[in-house]
Amino acid sequence: MNALSYALLSMLMRKSCSGYELMKLLQAFWQAKHSQIYPLLAKLEKEQLVTFEHIGQTGKPDKKIYSITEAGTAALREWIDNQPASLQLERDEFLIKLYAIGITEPQSAIKLFEERREFMLARLQRLETEMQLMESEEVPVTSYASKQFGRYLLYQRRVRLLREEMAWIEWVLPLLAHDPS
Repeated sequence: MNALSYALLSMLMRKSCSGYELMKLLQAFWQAKHSQIYPLLAKLEKEQLVTFEHIGQTGKPDKKIYSITEAGTAALREWIDNQPASLQLERDEFLIKLYAIGITEPQSAIKLFEERREFMLARLQRLETEMQLMESEEVPVTSYASKQFGRYLLYQRRVRLLREEMAWIEWVLPLLAHDPS
């Protein structure tokens, strides 16, 4: 199984979800498309790691709500306990542009950084809203016993990275605005 398969199982540990819901939940740490998720869910179902229930909808096609099985939980636990995490791969078009930023005019560079800041701010606000919802649950989200514990840790990491990148952008912008060229 690939890492995305385990990511799907991880999401299903918290709650049963449709394929669309899984895609939305994964966005916090993994970019995946419908064309990747649904074949993997079918494979996981065939391997009896997940099961699903058909839910009828009025005016729309029925949807499947997936749940992790005991075998899926065991496979996920085995992967967490015994497989080292692979090195992080970062694919960020912004960083490629940043590497060659010196060939553009300062105004183009400023615009690029301002767009990045706006994107980061919107993402930060969304994550902070999600964290407030998690923090309002009955079982403290900072407790290892909470079903939200791992998700909360992930969101905390992402928020801290976003804040750090936004601080870095604020450091860069005056450098671009005062460029003597």
